[in-house]
Amino acid sequence: MLDVQQGQMFNVNPVGSRILELLENGSAESDIVNVISREFNASREVVENDVREFIDSLKKHKLVADR
Repeated sequence: MLDVQQGQMFNVNPVGSRILELLENGSAESDIVNVISREFNASREVVENDVREFIDSLKKHKLVADR
């Protein structure tokens, strides 16, 4: 992922890429957790924490805005 405004490049794995895709489509965090948990066969509890941390990191780097 390239942040043109800051001139930085960020690498994301397939899960991060899927989260970004869902965010771009306007999905709520809880819906993202459900999709990721199902598609990557991971426990909802683990995914919930990881999605929250990933979104917080995106916000910290100003790659997504707060809703």
